[in-house]
Amino acid sequence: MLKHTLKLIYRNFIRFKSSFFINLIGLSTGLACALLIFLWVNDELSMDAFHENDSRLYQVMEHQQHTGNIRVTDSTPGLLAETLKSEMPEVEYAATATPTDWFSGITVSVDENRIKANGKFVGQDFFKIFSYKLIQGDKEQVLSDINSIVLSEDLAKRLFGSAENAVGKAVEWQKAQQFQVSGIFENPPSNSSDQFDYVLAYDLLKNMYAGLMGWENSGPETLVLLQEGADVEEFNQKIKNYISTKIENAENRTLFTRHYSDAYLYGNYENGVQTGGRIEYVRLFSIVAIFIIFIACINFMNLSTAKASRRMKEVGVKKAIGAHRGSLIFQYLGESLLMVTLSMILSIVMVELFLPQFNIIAGKQLSLSLNSTLILSLCGGTLVTGLIAGSYPALYLSGFKPISVLKGKLERSTGEMWARKGLVVFQFAVSIVLIIAVLVVYKQTAFVQSKNLGYEKEHVLFFNVEGRVAENRETFLYQIENIPGIMAASTISERGVLGGGNTVNDIQWEGKSPATEFPFARRFVNYGLLEMMDMKMAAGRSFSKDFSAEESKIIFNEAAINVMGLDNPVGKIIQYEEKNFELIGVVQNFHFESLHSNVDPLFFLLNPDQTQKVYAKIAPGMEQETIEQLEGFYQEFNPGFTFSYNFLDQAYESLYIAEDRVATLSKYFAIIAIVISCLGLFGLAAFTAERRQKEIGIRKILGATVYSVVTLLSRDFLLLVVSGFVIAVPVAWYLMHQWLTGFAYRIDIGLGIFGIAGGAALLIAILTVSWQSIKAALINPVKSLRSE
Repeated sequence: MLKHTLKLIYRNFIRFKSSFFINLIGLSTGLACALLIFLWVNDELSMDAFHENDSRLYQVMEHQQHTGNIRVTDSTPGLLAETLKSEMPEVEYAATATPTDWFSGITVSVDENRIKANGKFVGQDFFKIFSYKLIQGDKEQVLSDINSIVLSEDLAKRLFGSAENAVGKAVEWQKAQQFQVSGIFENPPSNSSDQFDYVLAYDLLKNMYAGLMGWENSGPETLVLLQEGADVEEFNQKIKNYISTKIENAENRTLFTRHYSDAYLYGNYENGVQTGGRIEYVRLFSIVAIFIIFIACINFMNLSTAKASRRMKEVGVKKAIGAHRGSLIFQYLGESLLMVTLSMILSIVMVELFLPQFNIIAGKQLSLSLNSTLILSLCGGTLVTGLIAGSYPALYLSGFKPISVLKGKLERSTGEMWARKGLVVFQFAVSIVLIIAVLVVYKQTAFVQSKNLGYEKEHVLFFNVEGRVAENRETFLYQIENIPGIMAASTISERGVLGGGNTVNDIQWEGKSPATEFPFARRFVNYGLLEMMDMKMAAGRSFSKDFSAEESKIIFNEAAINVMGLDNPVGKIIQYEEKNFELIGVVQNFHFESLHSNVDPLFFLLNPDQTQKVYAKIAPGMEQETIEQLEGFYQEFNPGFTFSYNFLDQAYESLYIAEDRVATLSKYFAIIAIVISCLGLFGLAAFTAERRQKEIGIRKILGATVYSVVTLLSRDFLLLVVSGFVIAVPVAWYLMHQWLTGFAYRIDIGLGIFGIAGGAALLIAILTVSWQSIKAALINPVKSLRSE
């Protein structure tokens, strides 16, 4: 019986070649998309979850409340980790760690071998908390000496030729400090959100920056490994008001813990409440994968039933000689499962071919490893898809009455017709939702790129202050400003113009109420930085060499003045770190973080010795020759250091890299959904043309033109697309409105977006249906009316 069924399946595939190849292309394309999305989703869900003690690994976060709003930050006081470990029995290990971008692009060298690397300062328990495997060294000892450095396997090979030769050797950091290699760790895996090349002892950083010893300021991260069986909720209650026990007037600063591996997927907070994050994209693409497979299955159903009239005598003969409906269902489901199996095999080939390009688009390092989990998933997906795709055709074909079909009468119910049309409406509704989503994401991305940020980001490059530049900032700036093409240059602290960074809370002013405690972002700057960045003053003036004692002056942004509630702020005395500063100016708000958040309070202090980045503005059109001259001068002025720079506009764009990648992936998935939907529309058009073949012949004999016949056949299909559009609009509006709430500054979803999406879908449908309609209209009416 099985052999007979397989032979029939083969003969039907050969007999209906066009349907076979359309189904094969549609199903394999849909399955390939779903498989790529599966790999992407699986990688997203595995981010940071590889640590052995993941279930007990937490990051301490801080709620900062002001005027009814709650801000959430992962910046915490520098002393928090060590005090929690000593005072809280629930904490097994605790470590402070600086974000990797604090010390990115730092020069580490061995003799003349100089490499730019990303590193971080961490507490002694770092390797006890995390599962970064030490190839060499003892996790109990590698960070016990403040003069030790632990290298990644890759960095050790680049510096010393091999990891085995590195331990005990000396490494220079910024050509200024020397550290001894105490250990080597395996490179962080690709599913680690924190990618770093080396770690240094946090105790050394405390010696370098006195501000890390105060409870008023925030900056580094605090990571804890809780004891087995510790109650997290109870621990959160214990540490909630912990900062208030260390300093006065800190009631607005409360602590809580977040599961460490949740940070990547659940990083968004609104007024203190977790509101999502990248998990929204995971859910979105998971739904897209399901819909694309469902669209491909609909195609199979439509094309299978469209060819029903060609197979009705086969069904009639089989039933007349005793075949049961169950055996027919088994045969047609077998056809479906075999088709899906072939499509799955082809989809795996397609994924292997397109995976490198997909990795570039998604910024991933995915691979198709046929492990047991993937094989079971593929088998399960094949079975489910085959049953979904083949169920309706099997029940439909096997339900024919033998007497009717042998007489050439194919009974059709109104419900059957509406079911088929409803499936096509669903296909196009999903496709139009994807088109609208792509247009909204593209428009929002264009908006954030073009919005006036309050400063000039074009033609500005920046690089780290290192070596002789750190010792002779003013001389270096004076000389590079004489390079043709450099319009201005200045320096700023390590966070630069763009980025959050350190916050401080010990700002005092006359009339301040304890209820107005709020964190202020801080920037140390050099002369001319604000002017070079074209930042506008809302009141007062900027720092100027024309005035004396500028180191005792301070400038706030408008957001800070609003928080402080100051009227006529210029001239007020501000106290910071027990020193008095005169407020000389208020700079207009500028976006130093992404447009996902509002502008936070910030202040500038003139302190060139604390600046860590050089900013240089280049004349438009002279970038290449100016950078070449700047690099040559840098090598002469600062021997031993590599000139490595970034452009500010590119750094700004990197804030939205997740949105950009989602936009690109959505665009491709929308195109594929449309293409697969058009295959379904093609199938319905073929079905309709075949069903109305005699009607078309009669109309042509009575004088109907090709145009009138094409219009007759196309009208119903266009109504289906319009129906899909009507369904898609409210769904798309809701979904995209929810997505846009993640931006503090966002576009309005105008009617034009819906018009473009609907028009595009309609045009694509017309082009798809027209070919089949014209083909039917051109057929010889004699052939159409010929009796069988």
